[in-house]
Amino acid sequence: MTELEIFRLILLTFLVVCAAASAVSRSMLVTVIIFMTYGLVMSILWVVLRAPDLAVTEAAVGVCITSSLFFVTLRRLNLIRKRGEEDADSEEGK
Repeated sequence: MTELEIFRLILLTFLVVCAAASAVSRSMLVTVIIFMTYGLVMSILWVVLRAPDLAVTEAAVGVCITSSLFFVTLRRLNLIRKRGEEDADSEEGK
């Protein structure tokens, strides 16, 4: 078994661990961070498999754009949740 094959196996194992961790994570923020890590490792794996065009696409779309959209969505959900809590508190005070 060559060093490159061992490196591939380590990357594939890490991908499976990331997928399982994102499935069982209870925190949405942690899940997004694990998803970013998954995309980064997948991008490295594409480079190892000699597919640089897919690696760049995965890095740009999978890591940067999609994760940014997830972070914006999480921020908006937290704002909506905080507004709902403020509305409930103001109604209780009446």
